[in-house]
Amino acid sequence: MSIEALIFDVDGTLADTEEAHRVAFNLAFERQQLGWSWTRTEYRRLLSVTGGKERMAAYIETLPESAVQRQRLVARIPDIHADKTKFYSSAVRDGGVPLRDGVARLLEEALDAGCRLAIASTTTAVNVDALLQAAFGAHGLEMFAVIACGDQVRAKKPAPDIYLLALQTLGLGADRAVAFEDSPNGLRAAVAAGLWTVVTPTFWTEGADFSAAGLLLPRLGDPSHPLPGSVLKARPWLGLDELQELARPLRPLNAVQALYERRHA
Repeated sequence: MSIEALIFDVDGTLADTEEAHRVAFNLAFERQQLGWSWTRTEYRRLLSVTGGKERMAAYIETLPESAVQRQRLVARIPDIHADKTKFYSSAVRDGGVPLRDGVARLLEEALDAGCRLAIASTTTAVNVDALLQAAFGAHGLEMFAVIACGDQVRAKKPAPDIYLLALQTLGLGADRAVAFEDSPNGLRAAVAAGLWTVVTPTFWTEGADFSAAGLLLPRLGDPSHPLPGSVLKARPWLGLDELQELARPLRPLNAVQALYERRHA
C-alpha cells in the first residue's frame, strides 16, 4: 500500500480539545441564562452524540420539560452554539489547546515526503481555522490540501460521508490514504469509507471498542516523548516510513458502504 494522503479528525485527534469545548458550552449556557452545566462525566457520556448542535438536541430530550418547552429550547440551539463557538475560538487563539504529542512532527514528515494532508471533521470550519492558526500560524490552512467539515455533508460520523467527501476531493481511493481518529464514531466512519485507521484515544474515549483500528496507540509519540512498551518496531514513535509498512487495504466495501460511495460519486 502506497500512502498518498493522511486524513485527520480534529477534536481529540489533532488536539485534545474536548475540555475546551465543554467549558465553552457551559459559558454559552450561562450567557443564555439556561441554568445548565455539563460536568466532565456528563460530557463524556454526551460525546457519544456527534456534533455540538446534535449533542445539545440530545441533551434537551432528556430534560424534564414539556414538549412545547423542549421545542422552544431546540429552536435556540443555533444561537447557543454560536456563543459556544466564540468562547471556544477565543480559548484556542489564546493557546489553550495545544496539539497532541507527535502530531506536528508527523504532519511535517508527511509534507516533506510529498504526502498530502486532509481533515475530515464534524466540527465547524471556524473551529478548524482557529486551531490551525494557533498551532501553525497564518500558513496553517495551507498545509492541508482538503478541509472537509461537518456542515458539508448530510450525515455526520459514524456515517462515512465526511471521509468519502475528503477522498473524493483528494481524488484518491481509500487504499491510498490513512485516517487518524480518537473516537469510536470516528473509527466507524473511517472504516465504513474503506480507510485503514490509526486510533489515539483520549480521556474522553479511552476504553471504547477500537477493535476495527489498523493501529491503536496512546499517542503518536516523539523523540522527546517516546511511547513506553510500544508495539512499533522502527522506533518508539510513529513515523511515516513505518506507517507505510503497517498500513494494509481493508476488505472491499459491503453493499451499504458501496451505496454511500455511489451517492457521493
